[in-house]
Amino acid sequence: MKKSFLLLAFVLPMFSSFGQNTTMQSIDEVFAAWDQANTPGAALGVFKDGEILYAKGYGLANMEYDIPNDPNSVFRIGSTSKQFTAACIVLLAEQGKLSLEDKLYDFFPDFPDYAKQITVQHLLNHTSGIRDYLTLAYLKGLRDDDFYTDEELMQWLVNQTDLNFKPGEEYVYSNSGYWLLGQIVKEASGKNMADFAQEAIFGPLGMEDTHFHNDHTAIVPNRASGYTPTGENSYAISMTTLDMIGDGGIFTTINDIKKWDDAFYASEVLSKDFWAMMTRQGVLNNGEEIDYASGLEISEYRGLKTIRHGGAFVGFRADLLRFPEQKLTIAVFANRADSDPWAKADQVADILLENSFKDEEEKVEMAAGPAKTAFISLSKKELEAFTGHYWNATDAFSREIRLENDTLRYVRNERSQSTLVPIGPNEFKIINIPVEVRVQFIEAYGTQMAVTVEDDAPS
Repeated sequence: MKKSFLLLAFVLPMFSSFGQNTTMQSIDEVFAAWDQANTPGAALGVFKDGEILYAKGYGLANMEYDIPNDPNSVFRIGSTSKQFTAACIVLLAEQGKLSLEDKLYDFFPDFPDYAKQITVQHLLNHTSGIRDYLTLAYLKGLRDDDFYTDEELMQWLVNQTDLNFKPGEEYVYSNSGYWLLGQIVKEASGKNMADFAQEAIFGPLGMEDTHFHNDHTAIVPNRASGYTPTGENSYAISMTTLDMIGDGGIFTTINDIKKWDDAFYASEVLSKDFWAMMTRQGVLNNGEEIDYASGLEISEYRGLKTIRHGGAFVGFRADLLRFPEQKLTIAVFANRADSDPWAKADQVADILLENSFKDEEEKVEMAAGPAKTAFISLSKKELEAFTGHYWNATDAFSREIRLENDTLRYVRNERSQSTLVPIGPNEFKIINIPVEVRVQFIEAYGTQMAVTVEDDAPS
C-alpha cells in the first residue's frame, strides 16, 4: 500500500494541549476504512485561526495509475459548490447589476406568469417552488451516461406549467434554483459564470486550482477520479459528461478551499457586508426563519454554531464544515460514492472540540455510542418483491428500487443512489448517509412506499 501524502507545517496549540501524535492518530482512524490498498478515498483539511492544522490524503485519487489522494488532488464537490454560485450573485448585487428582489421573469420572460412571483432571494433560499431538474431528467428516462445541454434544461423548466408550492411558502431543496442562478449571473454580468467567478473570486483569492467545470472535455491536472462500488473491493469509474454549473460544478482542492475559508474572516476581496448577505437566513411568508441562507446552512452541532454545506454527485461526496466562533473549519472531499464525509467531518470535530461543546447531555450520549439498528437477512427472492418504480404524488417525485448484487438500491436518479438494508420484513434503512432514513413498503391499494426522513441529506 502506498503511503498517503501528509502536509503538516507545524504544531498548533490545539494539538499540543493533549498530544499531537494522539490527535493525528485519532483523526487518521476516522478515515482508516478509506485508506486501504486499491480503494478510492478522500482528502482532509483542518484549518484553525487561519493556519493549516492538518491536511492529508487517504486512499487513491486514481486507481488505474495507483495515484494517492493528497491536499492538492482536485475533487468535484457537488452541491458544496452552491456557495460559490451564491457568492457570484451577492457580488453582482453589491455592484448594482442586480437586486435580490429581481424576479425570475425579469431575466427569462419565456417562463409562465408564476415566474413573476419568484425572486432571486427565493432561488438563493430554496423557497421558489421550482421543480428539481434531476427529477425531471429521471422522469424523461435519462440515465448516467446520457447528455443534455443548458438549452434543453431551460426548456424543461419553462415548460413546467406550475410550481410545487407558492414562492416563499416552503423550503424545498432545488438544484434547478441554483442552476437558474448561474444563468442569471450570465445575464447580469454578460459572462458565463465560470468566467465571472474566475475574475471576481478565484483569481483575486489566489485559488489557482479551483474552477466551475462547464466543459467536461477540459483537462484538469491532478484531478481525482470518481468511483462507485460494484461489489466487495471492486469499483467502477463514476463521472459525468454534463456541463451544468450553478447547482454544482466546482472543482477544487483542500489547499485552495483554505483560501476561501480565510476570506470568511478577513479579505480585501470579499467584504463584511458580503458575508452578512451570504449568511442571512431565509424567511418564509409566515415569518418563520429557515436554516438555509445563500448556498450555506446555518445551524448548530452539539451546541456550537456551524456554517456548512455538503455535496454528492456521481462518484464524489464532500462536506465543508465551519465553526465560526472557534475559527475552525473541516473540509472532507471524497471520490467514492459510498462515502459519508459529513459524518466524518463531525467525527473530526468531536476529536478537536471535545472540551468546547456546550451540550453536556449530548456529550454523554456520544460517549455511550449510538444506538445500533438490528439488520435482518432476506433472500434474493424476498428482495426482488420490492423492486419497481414508485411515485410520490404529494411532493411530485419518483424513486426506483433496484436489486444489484443481492442488494437493494434506492435510486433518486442515475447519479444519486443509496443502499437499502432490511431491518424488518417490509422495512429498510438507507446506510452511509448522515441522517436517519427509513423506507417502508405498504401493501394497500397496490404497493406503496413510505419514506421517513429525520432530516434532509446533503445533495
